[in-house]
Amino acid sequence: MAAKSPETSRYTETERKFEVVESTVAPSFDGLSSVARVERSPSQQLDAVYFDTPGRDLARHRITLRRRTGGADAGWHLKLPAGPDTRTEVRVSLEDDAPADLDAAVVPESLRDVVLAIVRDRPLAPVARISTSRTVEMLYGPQGSAVAEFCDDQVTASAEGGEEQRWREWELELAEGVTDPDLFDRLSNRLLDAGALPAGHGSKLARVLAASEPAVEIGEASADPVHRAVAGQVEELLEWDRAVRSDVYDSVHQMRVLTRKIRSLLQSSEGSFGIADDEWILDELRELAGVLGVARDAEVLAERYERALDELPESNVRGPVRERLVEGAKKRYQNGWRRSLTAMRSPRYFRLLDALEAVVAAEPPPPSPGEEPAQVTIDSAYKRIRKAAKAAHAAAEDPDVDNDEALHRIRKRAKQLRYTAAATGAAKVADRAKTIQTLLGDHQDSVVSRSHLSRQAELAHAAGEDTFTYGLLYQQENDLALRCEEQIDDALAKLHKAVRKS
Repeated sequence: MAAKSPETSRYTETERKFEVVESTVAPSFDGLSSVARVERSPSQQLDAVYFDTPGRDLARHRITLRRRTGGADAGWHLKLPAGPDTRTEVRVSLEDDAPADLDAAVVPESLRDVVLAIVRDRPLAPVARISTSRTVEMLYGPQGSAVAEFCDDQVTASAEGGEEQRWREWELELAEGVTDPDLFDRLSNRLLDAGALPAGHGSKLARVLAASEPAVEIGEASADPVHRAVAGQVEELLEWDRAVRSDVYDSVHQMRVLTRKIRSLLQSSEGSFGIADDEWILDELRELAGVLGVARDAEVLAERYERALDELPESNVRGPVRERLVEGAKKRYQNGWRRSLTAMRSPRYFRLLDALEAVVAAEPPPPSPGEEPAQVTIDSAYKRIRKAAKAAHAAAEDPDVDNDEALHRIRKRAKQLRYTAAATGAAKVADRAKTIQTLLGDHQDSVVSRSHLSRQAELAHAAGEDTFTYGLLYQQENDLALRCEEQIDDALAKLHKAVRKS
């Protein structure tokens, strides 16, 4: 019989930590209208080993991974930042045949995959041991439900190869489902009134590692705005990577957008980042966007057809058109999503992420005397739009040239200008470029949709199905494309004016 996979679950954890000395008396919650009673539990002994890469990659991203025994939630815990005071905790239960020696434990693949974009193919090994003697007080509201948990912790900890540390701290955590910030503040004030101070660390592990070795920063802010933008987008890429792995709605789209933003900014910099393999990075980003695009294009079509069919009179929806257009696109999305995951688990993807981090770490050379780098990149990007627009006008007069592809090139150039302008503070230029990108994005979606409708109509006809609805949807898409084309010259003129004034 196959071994049963350990159970995985997710929780939202909202907590604050406080520093206290040994003589500090535990706080009282008497007199608070939101606390009807306090229930104290017996002391618990919690023992944990924390895992990270040799370079402390998880710690640099404020992520903790531990295997803990003792307490009601013994198991593997992966904690991910999710906002001020809040973290997402992914738990995996301990297997029945788990080793007694925590050092011999192997990180579950389901947890490793969540942070694979950060750890990549680097090993995960113990970096610290923390033992906690915990006393818990559960706070219950007037309705009888739990509202918060107060923990008084006596901590003994050591980093690998480091000296033992001991301290006392308090934790205050809102109960699952409780989101009242005012309640959180009132309860926190009771701890402060008792003599506690806000902790100077986000986790016990952060305190242990900070005492054992210098803090490793992700990178100081660059003086160059494009470089700062790329650095921020690389961090966002790692976050959306996790969302894609969990199949969060719209995550494939957002990750694809980020790959294109990074690529556009690197292109607009024209080699100013000073990296030898910038062309390889651009090619790899384009390939990654293409892989993600399989799922994203299917997702767009599914939503597009579902909305269009819902807006039609029921009498105009003939035959199994929903099954072919909507359900078929959803199946293609799932296939594309799985293909994306395969790519995101490959050494090739890891090397791209390594290269992007090298880009962020490499400070770009200073501009030449008298040169304004922001305006140079905007002007360069705008020249590409003008060139693409000139080619599109010529294509419109030539029946042998694909005008749709010519318009699509304008969109790609407008997107590059938009991202560059946004990164350098040229808000008006970015807004005008976004208008062009949106118009021609709708146009390109129409091109893709019409091609798909034609293929599906042929399949439906061959199967003896009514094809009336396909023709109706095709005409709607064609009308949309014409409306977009009618507006593009005016949008280009407004962009020209914005660039001249920037």
